[in-house]
Amino acid sequence: MRTELVRPGTGEMTYEIRNIVNVAEKLQAHGVKINWENIGDPIVKGEFIPTWMKEIVSKAVMDNTTWGYCHTRGILETREFICEITNSRGGAQITPDDIIFFNGLGDAIAKIYGALRAEARVLMPSPSYTTHTLGEVGHAHAAPALFKLKADDNWYPDLEDIRNHIKYNPNICAIMIINPDNPTGMVYTEEALREIVAIARENDLFIIADEVYINIVYNGEKTVHISDVIGDVPAISLKGISKEFPWPGSRCGWIEVYNGHKDEQFRKYINLILTGKMNEVCSTTLPQAVIPAIVGHPEYASYLAERIAGYEKMSNITYDFLSQVPALQVNRTNGAFYMAVAFKEGLLNNRQSIPIANAEVKALVDGLVNQPGVSPDKRFVYHILAATGICIVPLSSFSTPLQGFRVTLLEKDENECRRIYSTLAEKIGEYLAS
Repeated sequence: MRTELVRPGTGEMTYEIRNIVNVAEKLQAHGVKINWENIGDPIVKGEFIPTWMKEIVSKAVMDNTTWGYCHTRGILETREFICEITNSRGGAQITPDDIIFFNGLGDAIAKIYGALRAEARVLMPSPSYTTHTLGEVGHAHAAPALFKLKADDNWYPDLEDIRNHIKYNPNICAIMIINPDNPTGMVYTEEALREIVAIARENDLFIIADEVYINIVYNGEKTVHISDVIGDVPAISLKGISKEFPWPGSRCGWIEVYNGHKDEQFRKYINLILTGKMNEVCSTTLPQAVIPAIVGHPEYASYLAERIAGYEKMSNITYDFLSQVPALQVNRTNGAFYMAVAFKEGLLNNRQSIPIANAEVKALVDGLVNQPGVSPDKRFVYHILAATGICIVPLSSFSTPLQGFRVTLLEKDENECRRIYSTLAEKIGEYLAS
């Protein structure tokens, strides 16, 4: 073209969680059976939506109002319902005007970062979920500011690292957390959340808390909503139904704004986010309309509890297999449905490989992994995919220098889960020995 169309570096950004699907589909065409352990979609992994939930949605479809626009902030009755739940916990109190619905949290994340001036930076965890880091990089046109989650300490946040980043980078305006965390499966303790809120208060920052998995916690762990500990600090909480109902195809999420009028700059910022949503008129009406009926249904709590028990079981099966591999740093997942695993330093290199029986598949993978700049863990992930059909994601794609991989815990069949992770553990040993 006669002029550059994108800023330097931005055209090379990738979303590896989805990008690896393209490779897996090519391998499928050559006869490789794929186990999709790369993306957090319970439906793909066989989650059955109960009849009572489908009946609620079916009834709503027959209501003409669900076919039209709704208020830009979202359906008032649904926002009132959410306020009752949030306010009943006794923490920060909100009104329906403190809630804005979006077409999924990807939409919300884009607007949250896009509304910031380029110089204002959000400090986020490392490893960190790709949608957040891409949103932050896209608005700032610079590498993300990252604080460490400690692989050698259950992935808990390094609070001293948070303090140092804020001390030496005056452009940091907010701290972002994901609780429970994606990609690590770590659950923030109440004490850690209070510490982070205190740091924000001391430095006149706000907090962004992605809490889409907040009700999916297990293995005896406990956490609290950010609204329970936020006090007078401005904050945004991100919530949604894609993981909890689960209805990822609904693309329905919302933000709750706490202490939105305590700071004039923060008030203007939230108004700019709302204005951006006004430009789209509103978010999809139907999924908003059914939230009160589904969450309030007498079978909802037991249905969610049953699913959580399944994730707990798969978490422990996965941990039992992978923790036996001496080369790995493995922490038990206690929330959401992901596990991040790091190789011990220096064990991966760009010479390792694993036997791939199909010559066409081997040629395809060799062409991908032998390109310049391919990280050692991406090389590992592609070899595992070709040799076993197990589709996982390189850990380095989550904004971390650590080399490893992320898996999901969504497999419904216990025996299949055992097969997948016993195979993966065995192949890791073969790969490192090559």
